[in-house]
Parts: sequence; structure tokens; C-alpha cells
Amino acid sequence: MRKIEHIGIAVKDIEAANQLYKSLLGIEHYKEEQVEIEGVATSFFKVGDTKIELLKALNSESPIAKFIENRGEGLHHIAFEVEDIGKEMARLRELGFTFTKDSPSEGADNKLVCFVHPKSANGVLVELCQEIR
Repeated sequence: MRKIEHIGIAVKDIEAANQLYKSLLGIEHYKEEQVEIEGVATSFFKVGDTKIELLKALNSESPIAKFIENRGEGLHHIAFEVEDIGKEMARLRELGFTFTKDSPSEGADNKLVCFVHPKSANGVLVELCQEIR
């Protein structure tokens, strides 16, 4: 793991959340993007070397919709940058960690991503991110 890449925050209204975080951080978001396969709209803020990713469900089947239904808005995940996502997944599997999916997929911000299941990480959803080269 190289660094904290971003912190994901689930929101109901991405425009209202953009305004809130603009006020809080004193900066504008720099990018919005939709990840259709995950059913989410994203908005990114850069704070130092770390990003804040706001996540809004695009449909009722989205993992974000289910998260908000069960837990409400708030901290959704913490993401770590990795050099080689396949090797990191293999290393973690050997240590007994489980994943939400068997292989990485394309995520927002030009990344390959996978998620460590919260049941194997003290209730925290952990995302691994590798820059797509």
C-alpha cells in the first residue's frame, strides 16, 4: 500500500454535497464522473495528496443506494493506492481477507479497483486502487 488515495462519502444529493464540501474545504470539486457498472455518480475534491470522493446512487440497485438505506449518508470507504492490484489481492487473500468481487473492475478516476469486504476489515470497506496505465 502506497498511500491513502481517497475517502469515499455516500450522499443523497451530490449537488448539495458539492456545495457543502466547497464551503468546508474552501475549494471547488475538480471532476465529476459516472460509473455506470456500479450505478454511481462521483465528484472529487483534492486536499493535499488525498482526495475526497462523493458518491451518489444512480439507481435503487446501486451499492450506494443500499448503503444509504441501511446506514444513511456518511463515510462509505477508505481507498489505498497500490502498485499492482492483482498481487495485492493475492497477498491479502493469503492472509485471510475476503473481497466483494473476485477480480478488479474499472472504477472512477482512471483506476482499477477492488474492495476488501468489511467483515474481514473490522467493519470498514477498504478499496484498493491502481492507476490504469
